[in-house]
Amino acid sequence: MYPEYPYYSQKKVTKNVPIAFPPQHQNRMPGFEYEMNPRPISENPNYKSSNKLKSKVAIITGGDSGIGRAVSYAYVKEGAKVAIVYLNEHRDAQETEQRIKELGGECLLIPADLTMEENSTYVVKKVLQHFGKIDILVNNHGVQYVQKSILDITKEQLEHTFSTNIFSFFYLIKAVLPYLKEGSTIINTASITAYAGMKELIDYSATKGAIVTLTRSLSLSLIEKKIRVNAVAPGAFWTPLIPASFSEKQVMKFGTDAPMKRAGQPFELAPAYVYLASDDSGYVTGEVIHVNGGKMVTT
Repeated sequence: MYPEYPYYSQKKVTKNVPIAFPPQHQNRMPGFEYEMNPRPISENPNYKSSNKLKSKVAIITGGDSGIGRAVSYAYVKEGAKVAIVYLNEHRDAQETEQRIKELGGECLLIPADLTMEENSTYVVKKVLQHFGKIDILVNNHGVQYVQKSILDITKEQLEHTFSTNIFSFFYLIKAVLPYLKEGSTIINTASITAYAGMKELIDYSATKGAIVTLTRSLSLSLIEKKIRVNAVAPGAFWTPLIPASFSEKQVMKFGTDAPMKRAGQPFELAPAYVYLASDDSGYVTGEVIHVNGGKMVTT
């Protein structure tokens, strides 16, 4: 599936991940994974599953590609059934679904624009009709637009970024919450930019900061219901969002400023999401796991 970076062992996987990328850019947001070169590595074949999520049902937004795809694969290997919500990346979603079937898992694809509040109700209804319950919600979708100055951020861009990256999280959480039970979990994808900032992604970074605060506040709100809420803050990861937002020159250097001198691959994030969804993290709520190649951040 990934001929440029073949799998042999965990050591070999790490050695074969790219440390630089060819120049490329996609003139659309969100990007398409099937057009990326090289393709992101979404699966670790040496991953040792232990049925941590057996019989659980997870909604994973942005699960068609990138981080969401890697989380979907890991969840299925751990025994979960997954509903993947995505915007319009049909080819990527179908590829993810096919791989899940090859793994012996069950997957429901739901294309939906989550910036529209009514679509969250639609998603929840579809999942309940198909699987009968919801145990895990992973809010993972987002957009980002590079601008040199805050003066270049239009009202339309600002509203779209916040509507996609944070308002939709509220919508989906509100739609799902009545069906979550004791032991259910909510996991939000934040970003290193919430802590370190990024001068060309001001509005995006602001939404990620909002996600961190949402996670902490919601965890306090739901703790009496024994529903845990946590987040993961990725650093530089090779996903479709990168060629869709950065220039060809920026893509060539992407991730090389991390202490590990390379961008992360989606499969390297998936175990954090498994941990937060499983009973292993039963005493963890309101927390953020940082997976960023060694960058120090103030939490």
